[in-house]
Amino acid sequence: MDTHTNAEATPMPALFIGHGSPMNAIEDNPFSRSLIRLVRDLPRPRAVLVVSAHWRAHGTRVTGDASPRTIHDFGGFPQELYDIRYPAPGDPTLAQEIAGLVGGVTDSSWGFDHGAWAVIRRMYPEADVPMLELSLDADASPEQHFAIGRLLAPLRDRGVLIVGSGNIVHNLMAVRWEDDAEPYPWAIEFDAWVRDRLLAADADALIGYRSLGRVAQLAHPTDEHYLPLLYAAALRREGEQLAFFHEGIEMGSMSMRGVRIG
Repeated sequence: MDTHTNAEATPMPALFIGHGSPMNAIEDNPFSRSLIRLVRDLPRPRAVLVVSAHWRAHGTRVTGDASPRTIHDFGGFPQELYDIRYPAPGDPTLAQEIAGLVGGVTDSSWGFDHGAWAVIRRMYPEADVPMLELSLDADASPEQHFAIGRLLAPLRDRGVLIVGSGNIVHNLMAVRWEDDAEPYPWAIEFDAWVRDRLLAADADALIGYRSLGRVAQLAHPTDEHYLPLLYAAALRREGEQLAFFHEGIEMGSMSMRGVRIG
């Protein structure tokens, strides 16, 4: 059976990937291996659309180039990481369609930041699946981000793999650099709370996560790594299966939990 046809016959799964350090792009570790295992069980997509924590803009924007650039949006890492290019093609026609779905615009100023290429290259190392990025609207509320995620739902029926890329817990100010660092209690608590709310399909709680007060503030001093989770959660259909393909807290304050929907 043709895998492209199969991808469009049934809804593509949707994912949330806790992407962590850019070093995951080159290191062989349990997280990188989880992505390799994950893709073996996915239908081959027509395209990948990534909602990355690392592209905030005013309004909702979609990468519109036919050949988006690889962005090395980090500092202080080995040269090997900066030498990587991920030459997946874009899809300008699909970009226009996505912009129309969400009331946004296409954008040629951006490309693939490490929230996209560092994880997708593990899944599709040949860079032979078209890829696009969707920005996080810096002016939108969590409710509005969830609503934008809902608008993307028809893409799943057209073979598009939608990936939220962030981290369920992300506090770089609290990072513990020692090997096998013990997670902070608040990191464990917030990660478990999100896990349970996802399993319960409790969208209102996930949107209103700031109600947790100090625990939420410690888990996310800023919200850009949390918001991509809302896009994935918004794509879950009633009764649809949800599973975690990876979990664990690294450096004390970074959850690497990965979520598969469908």
